[in-house]
Amino acid sequence: MSDATPQVTPETASAPAPEETVFDPPIAISALDLAALLCSRVCHDVVGPVGSIVNGIEMLEDERAADMHEAALEFIAKSARQASARLQFTRLAFGAAGSAGAQLDLGDAEQVTRGMIEDEHTRVEWLLPRAFQPKNKVKLLLNVILLAAAAVARGGVIRVAPLGAGDDMGFELAARGPRANIPARDMALVAGEVPSGGLAAQVIQPYYTGLLAQACGMVVRFGHEPDVVTLTVAAK
Repeated sequence: MSDATPQVTPETASAPAPEETVFDPPIAISALDLAALLCSRVCHDVVGPVGSIVNGIEMLEDERAADMHEAALEFIAKSARQASARLQFTRLAFGAAGSAGAQLDLGDAEQVTRGMIEDEHTRVEWLLPRAFQPKNKVKLLLNVILLAAAAVARGGVIRVAPLGAGDDMGFELAARGPRANIPARDMALVAGEVPSGGLAAQVIQPYYTGLLAQACGMVVRFGHEPDVVTLTVAAK
C-alpha cells in the first residue's frame, strides 16, 4: 500500500469551491484490522439475502404451509439473485480480482454495478466506454458508486460518465433523487479522518475509498445541489 498522503476534498453546499485537505499520517489502521473490517462489511452485504434463502427453505419444509410453496420458491430465487449480485460486486470492489498490476474491463464493472444497484427504485445511466483500466482504478470507481447509491437511498438515477479519456480518464458521477445527500462523516472518512471511536465495519467502506484514491494518485471531490450529489474522481 502506498505511503503517499491522501488528498481528498469534501465539498458541501455552503462551499462552492472545493478545498484540498492533507492528512498526516495517511493510514491510521493496521493491514490486519483493515482486512477484518472489509470482511465484516462483505458479510453484512451478503447475510441478508442468504438469510432470506434459509427462511424460504424453512417455508418449503413446513408441511402446514403447502399453499405458500410457490411464493417460497419465488422468494428463494429472488434472494439467490441478490446474493449472487452482491458477491460479484464485492469481489471486484473489495477483492484481489487479478494479480498486482492487472487491468479490469469497465464493461464488467457496469455489469456488476447494475446487478448490485438497479431495482424498481434506482436506475443506472452508464456512459463509460468499454475499456480496460488499472485494477485499483476500477475498484475506486465501484466504491465511489457505492457512495453515490447511499446518497439516493430513497431511489433515483445514478449517472456514471467519463472525465477525460484514455489512461488519464477520470469519472464523474451524479446521483439524483429525493433528498440526495452524502453525510459529512462519509466525506471526512474518504478524506482520511478517523472517527473518535475508531473505525468500524459500518464506516470502513468510505475510508477504504480514500485509500484507493491515494493508491491511484487521484482525488475524490463532492458537490451538492438540491436533490443532486456529484462525485468527481480525477488525477491530483
